[in-house]
Amino acid sequence: MNQEYFSRIESIRSQTLAIMNEITKTPKPTYDLDGQSVSWETYLKQLRDTVSWCNAQLAADGAWEIRTQAGT
Repeated sequence: MNQEYFSRIESIRSQTLAIMNEITKTPKPTYDLDGQSVSWETYLKQLRDTVSWCNAQLAADGAWEIRTQAGT
């Protein structure tokens, strides 16, 4: 895998974490995504799964240090 691939993964991870930060500031019971109603908890889980997938992809390339900060 090349550096461009990992840069994209890092970008996806960063954007997902930013979304998680925003939605956890003012949680809502449901979100409307592409005309489909999704519960807030389900949406947050999907975002967490995306971050986990990104972490796994980045870890596959060798030793990486990933710092995160959670908010409630």
